[in-house]
Amino acid sequence: MSDTTPAEGFAEARSPRGDGNRDRLTRWRLVLGGEQADGIGALASLDADDAKRDAALQQLYDAERRGGLGASAPRVARWLGDIRGYFPSSVVQVMQADAMDRLGLTQLLLEPELMRAVQPDINLVSTLVGLGRVIPERSRATAREVVRVVTDQLEERLRSETVQAVTGALDRSARSRRPRQSDIDWNRTIAANLKHYQPDHATVIPERLVGYARRTQRVERRIILCIDQSGSMAESIVYSSVFGAVLASLRSVSTRLVAFDTSVVDLTDDLDDPVDVLFGVQLGGGTDINQALAYCQGLIEQPNDTILVLISDLYEGGIADEMVRRASSIVASGATMIALLALSDSGRPSFDAGHAAALAGVGVPAFACTPDQFPGLMATAIERRDVTAWAAANDIVTTHETEPDG
Repeated sequence: MSDTTPAEGFAEARSPRGDGNRDRLTRWRLVLGGEQADGIGALASLDADDAKRDAALQQLYDAERRGGLGASAPRVARWLGDIRGYFPSSVVQVMQADAMDRLGLTQLLLEPELMRAVQPDINLVSTLVGLGRVIPERSRATAREVVRVVTDQLEERLRSETVQAVTGALDRSARSRRPRQSDIDWNRTIAANLKHYQPDHATVIPERLVGYARRTQRVERRIILCIDQSGSMAESIVYSSVFGAVLASLRSVSTRLVAFDTSVVDLTDDLDDPVDVLFGVQLGGGTDINQALAYCQGLIEQPNDTILVLISDLYEGGIADEMVRRASSIVASGATMIALLALSDSGRPSFDAGHAAALAGVGVPAFACTPDQFPGLMATAIERRDVTAWAAANDIVTTHETEPDG
């Protein structure tokens, strides 16, 4: 572990202002906490970003005086996501390790009786995923058990609707609109043309023929889930791993799962087990969406049958203009691309509105989606229907209709 303390690493987290004395005062203000007795509170004012860093430090290191993060799993999960945006990676690692002791998470993981007293939920799983590799080795088995309980519950809840939506969409997309006479499905053809009934002739004039799905021609879709590993995306990663496992179990769909920060890791081989996926991600670090899209673009072999779902808050640390150009190129190739700002039940996410609007401008719809809505979204994409229209019909607010929460 790094010997850097949060206070010593603070200089790395802030942009230089050109005022060294002010920077030193601000750092000391954050180190000492701003109490009356520290003698510096009145000398160093904090800007908005510094105030957020100060709050994150207080929640962890002034817990006894201020109540800290308490026992609330959602608050811990949010805090773990916040600190990655406020401090460099070396400092985040120190703070995570301190949180293990100060928040009682080590005791929770090591004592089975305490674990049984806690109801495992997605917030707890998000916390464990956020802590990642700082979980002690002796505690990993317990952590995996907790994560498996939740992912099994989620898969049981989401599997049936997902399978039904995807297979139904594949079946509908497979039906030929120009069938040979021997392949015409007359029952569906009549039903589809009832509005063309001719009373004078007591018959239906079939303007559109519906054929049987060709069983000898296996229809496939290639789905790529490209997941941002930012700390704020922890809940989305949990749901993505479950949906990835469900989709991977369908023979008619080829599914890839790619996670990224400033590097890219392909977790497709772990898709049969969401727990392996979750412990394979490494939350934190920077974000290079452009690099991740470049990797995913290389996976696209049959664009017309490919659906690329980018799950990210779009806070790009790489080359933003190149990211948009690459997304435009993917859409121009014939592939369907969607940007999910979040895949969670947590409400409206924080996201980069400018990048979301830029992606929407090149044909990549951008909006947040709940897990219960995701099967319908995939069915819409598989049938190559208008995703934006589907979002509007399901009361999903798109980037064109609102500004993000701060």
